Amino acid sequence: MTDDQTRSRATTLLGLHQAPELLTVVNVWDVISATVVADVEGTKALATASHSIAASYGYADGENIPVDLMIEAVGRIAAATSLPVSADLEGGYGDPAGTIRKAIGVGIVGANLEDQMRPLAEAAGNVEKIMKVAQDEGVDFVLNARTDAFVKAGDRDPAEVLRDAVERGKAYLDAGAPVVFVPGRLNEEQVSTLVEAFGPQRLTLIGIPGTPSLKRLEELGVARVSYGPMAQNVALTALQELVEEVQRGGGVPSTMRMLN
Repeated sequence: MTDDQTRSRATTLLGLHQAPELLTVVNVWDVISATVVADVEGTKALATASHSIAASYGYADGENIPVDLMIEAVGRIAAATSLPVSADLEGGYGDPAGTIRKAIGVGIVGANLEDQMRPLAEAAGNVEKIMKVAQDEGVDFVLNARTDAFVKAGDRDPAEVLRDAVERGKAYLDAGAPVVFVPGRLNEEQVSTLVEAFGPQRLTLIGIPGTPSLKRLEELGVARVSYGPMAQNVALTALQELVEEVQRGGGVPSTMRMLN
C-alpha cells in the first residue's frame, strides 16, 4: 500500500482537475526545472514531459529512454517538491500497468498514457488495468488517458478524426480514467464537442499557438492545459539567444534572475 503523502497528493491532484478553475501545468524535465516552476506563485501541480526528459539524457522521444531511467527521473522530481506530480509515461514502455505501479512507487500521482491508436479494446483494457493498479495501491491516481487521434490524423477528414477522439475518450472514461488528453491544434468548436461528449472537467489539452485562450477554455469546461516539450524549448531558446549575444560581444541580459 502506498504511503500517506502520496495518497494525499493524488487526492489533491484529482481535486484540481475536478474544480471549475482551469488547471495549468508548465511541464518540467529535471529537479532544477521542477524547483523553478514550483516556486512560481500560483503553481498548484507539476507535470513532466517525456520528450524533454529523454532529450536531457540524449535519447530521442518515443520510448527510446530505458523505462527504469525514466522512472528514476520522474521520481527525483517528485521527491524534490511538495506539489503533486503527474508524469508523461508515453505508451507505457510495453507494460502500461507495471510502469504505472513503478511510478506510484516513486511518488508519482498522475500520468499521461498514449493510446498510440492501438485497437480500441486493447487501449481501453490498458486503462482499466492501470486503474486497477491505482485501486490496489490505494491512490486516487489521475490517469490522463491520451488519444492520438489528432496527432496521428494525417490528411484524414477532421470530422472523422473528431469522432474517433470522442469514441476513444468515452471508452477510456468508461474504463475508469478521470480525464482524457486530446493533444492537437483544436478550435473552439472541436473543444466544445469534446467537453459535451466527456462532461465538464474531463478534457485536458495542450497549450499551443492557435488554440483558444486559457480564459475561454476554462469557460468551456476544460480541466487542464499543459505545455509538453515547449517549456524546454523556451528555456533552450533563451540559452541559444545568450550564446548569440555573447558571440556579438554582449553578455547576460539584465533581466536574468538568480534562481539557484
